[in-house]
Amino acid sequence: MNLKRQLLLVSLLTLMLPWAGCEFIRETESALRQNQQQLLAGTARAIAGRLAQYPEEFAVHAGASHLIGDQLYGHELESAPNVDGYFDDWPLTKASLRSLPGVDGPIRFVTGIFEQYVYLYIEVADKNIVYGDMGSLLPIAGGRHADRVRLISHSPPYLEESISFTAEAPGPVVAYVQNPYGFEPATTIHAHWQDVPGGYQLEARIPRNLLGTHLGVVVNNTANANDAGIRSASFATSTPGPFVSTSGELARIAEGVLQPGMRLLVTDVNGWRIATVGDLRSQQETITAPVSTWLRFAYDALLEPGKEPIFSGPDASGREQQSYIVTAIGGQRSAVWFQSADSGRAIVSVAEPVTTANETIGAIVLQQGTDEILSLTNQTLARLMNASIIAMLVVAGVLLGYASLLSQRIRRLSTAAEQALESDRIETILPSADAADEIGDLSRSFGHVLGQLGDYNEYLRTLASKLSHELRTPLAIVSSSLENLEHESLSDSALAYTARARDGTDRLRKILSAMSEASRVEELMKNADTEDFDLRPVLESTINAYRDIYAERSFTFECDGSSFPMSGSPELIIQMLDKLIDNAVSFSARGDQISVALSAEEDDSRSKPCLRLRVANPGPPLPERMRTQMFDSMVSMRPHKDNKHLGLGLYVAKIIADGHGGRITGENIEGGVEFSVLLPSL
Repeated sequence: MNLKRQLLLVSLLTLMLPWAGCEFIRETESALRQNQQQLLAGTARAIAGRLAQYPEEFAVHAGASHLIGDQLYGHELESAPNVDGYFDDWPLTKASLRSLPGVDGPIRFVTGIFEQYVYLYIEVADKNIVYGDMGSLLPIAGGRHADRVRLISHSPPYLEESISFTAEAPGPVVAYVQNPYGFEPATTIHAHWQDVPGGYQLEARIPRNLLGTHLGVVVNNTANANDAGIRSASFATSTPGPFVSTSGELARIAEGVLQPGMRLLVTDVNGWRIATVGDLRSQQETITAPVSTWLRFAYDALLEPGKEPIFSGPDASGREQQSYIVTAIGGQRSAVWFQSADSGRAIVSVAEPVTTANETIGAIVLQQGTDEILSLTNQTLARLMNASIIAMLVVAGVLLGYASLLSQRIRRLSTAAEQALESDRIETILPSADAADEIGDLSRSFGHVLGQLGDYNEYLRTLASKLSHELRTPLAIVSSSLENLEHESLSDSALAYTARARDGTDRLRKILSAMSEASRVEELMKNADTEDFDLRPVLESTINAYRDIYAERSFTFECDGSSFPMSGSPELIIQMLDKLIDNAVSFSARGDQISVALSAEEDDSRSKPCLRLRVANPGPPLPERMRTQMFDSMVSMRPHKDNKHLGLGLYVAKIIADGHGGRITGENIEGGVEFSVLLPSL
């Protein structure tokens, strides 16, 4: 991993900043929630104390002799339904319909209140509808019977009244009021009977002043006109339970103390909802701009885990039966956090008992959303995110720029160190050598090492010429002494020794000649006269000579052009080729083919046309350990001892290539080795 990526990973540590900020916001949001719950509980206690001053508005008190199932609930309607026998125009949902067991199936009904009227809607499952006539309408003993719906109205201690709905045919129905004093039609009651598959539907509008405080529904289902049928009632006792309706007075009182964004539910001791005031949507929520998608996602992910139960709102049946409300009706306050199914926002709901004279007469449920907390946390989170992103970008940019600077300095130092070994003279002054940091120390250390290496290379470069010069005179003395000794009378054994010494001096003379050859080539390169010539004919004539000299090898010459002009010394180029061919012959076997190729190409490093000379031969590959030393002086790559080769051939070839402004390389190819010389072209 390069330095840029390492420092870029280090910059990711700045993610700790938004994490720490989010943890702080989470703790702050939790504290704000707790504070909101406490304030809401205090408000609920104050409202409960105020409503406790109006016990008459709570229709049923604890200990009353009735069953909860006997009660009917009058939903507060926002608009008046059209009395046509259908439910589709009621401002309620189907979930508000109450169910009774019937003869042919369930009986579903609901009552609602709008202004001064009570509305009734009922669905009756009836496989055989029996319509009435005048005889079935009149309460005469032994008369005819029909399917009918009755409302039982009672105001203790007064007597009961019955409002009866019997249809002669689908359509408008005339309601009859029956009491101990008589039986008469109620012209102020509007009703409509509608036949539907599997039964019938009845819808009625009754003036509220015709009804008592207790109300119940009775359905008579008969199979024929001679049978009284089976009775289904909404109450199990002899008289119906109290009719529960909303209290306008309680709503008015609560509305005066309720703050925006709060909703208040008031229930009696049975959980029936008798007042609903307020709206959970705060004024701030309606006037502020919507939160951006990414901020909402961040808030939901970081601040609200969403572990609360889903908020369901007021019960459609009119009776609140949630456990925390039941707890408050039992006399103990409670609080629960919910999560909105629509927006996902948290909602706190506080339940407080309403008590008067040490008796619980109901409960209030005060609910509030977290819009104010959301507004605060959203603003804080937005600032935190913006600041964190800016900080991360700045830190990442600074580290990336610093990494780029360090990488550039290190790369320049690496390039300079590599190039210092490519030239004839090793450069010891490297980039950043004057810097007072660690890279400067490294550059100076490299320069010192390269300086020592240059001195050592210079010593090795001149060693051959020095040895050749120093040993030539002693060698001449030894040779002349041996020649003089041969003219003396010597024994056979002495002659053998002198002949052996003579061979040694001849061998030593050849070694000194080879060692001095490199020095002569260097001097020739410095003083040689250059000329412009075509390399192709020079190579062709030389390769023809090789075919005669090395008859046991075969030579091929490939050329992709007709003219290959260059500037230099043809004699030295031939000498360089001699060394490469001699090396190829040495590492190949009899009958092998040595390939020579010449081509023109572009040098990417110089952007100039160049000539490439290739010499390839089959044989063992170049040893990896010698790849960087094979062009050094007196380095031999032959695995066996060969007294004829001193390791100076490739060194001389490199001197000639460098002297012509080119470079020489050696690579392993399939089945052999190829040496390539790149020379500048005209």
